[in-house]
Amino acid sequence: MDAPAAHDRSLNVRYPQRAATWRLRTRTLHFGRRPLLMGVINVTPDSFSDGGRFVGLDAAVEQGRRLAAEGADLLDIGGESTRPYADVVPADEELLRVVPVIERLARELGVPISIDTSKAAVARAALAAGAEVINDITGLEGDPEMIGVALETRAGVCAMHMQGTPQTMQDDPRYGDVVEEILDYLRQRRDALLAAGIERERICLDPGVGFGKTHQHNLTLMAHCYRFHQLGAPILVGHSRKGFLAKVLGDKEADRDAATAGSALALAGQGVQIVRVHNVRMVREALAAFEACGGVDGQELVLAP
Repeated sequence: MDAPAAHDRSLNVRYPQRAATWRLRTRTLHFGRRPLLMGVINVTPDSFSDGGRFVGLDAAVEQGRRLAAEGADLLDIGGESTRPYADVVPADEELLRVVPVIERLARELGVPISIDTSKAAVARAALAAGAEVINDITGLEGDPEMIGVALETRAGVCAMHMQGTPQTMQDDPRYGDVVEEILDYLRQRRDALLAAGIERERICLDPGVGFGKTHQHNLTLMAHCYRFHQLGAPILVGHSRKGFLAKVLGDKEADRDAATAGSALALAGQGVQIVRVHNVRMVREALAAFEACGGVDGQELVLAP
């Protein structure tokens, strides 16, 4: 039997409410057949995957250059670890870590920069330094001034779901229906941001894989990310190198980059618009091969003679 016509399998047909663009502070991102890649730069001594590797200014800037060269579509810079049980970092220290890095990379690169913070003062300074996006794990709820910063700067915003705080989220996460409950939360946050005056096209949503979820919760979310398209906002997923992948592999010490790339293909198949990853090159190459071989809609790459 012949395969169905390519247009019958297109993302627009399968997910008619899927967002096609995301407006940032000074530019607009457009989404196609593959997810855009958000490269991670942790300017921290204690992040779960690469803590301490990019604490210094020069090391962090060099990592930004490397990720951009590898194909990152955005760079996400954070100065406070949000791994389970991480210590809270004072705003002054967070500012010292991230602002010089953002200033350098915004000046040198054409890649839009996201500030990963839940503190309004840090977000404001980062945006003044050249950032385009506020990426807030508290869904812009943790600091009462954060929405005001987003409104003043007209930044793109990403609101994430988290059960509890980084200090409590993995104590005993429970849900009746993890997908339905997070869908409801993200709908409420979208509506609250709209009511506050943030434009619909500037809002991105993140189900918060790894933030107050068991390994099974994370797998269930990964398999059902397509459901979040009904909210009409871009979906960002940060699954890179997380513990549920080690559980799947059966080895806590395993290198999780290949598993990260494999699961990114599952997200691509669901039309997820942005994936946040550490190893940009590996995920980009996996997605390129996936797309060339038919990808989400059966349209294979036609090679030049």
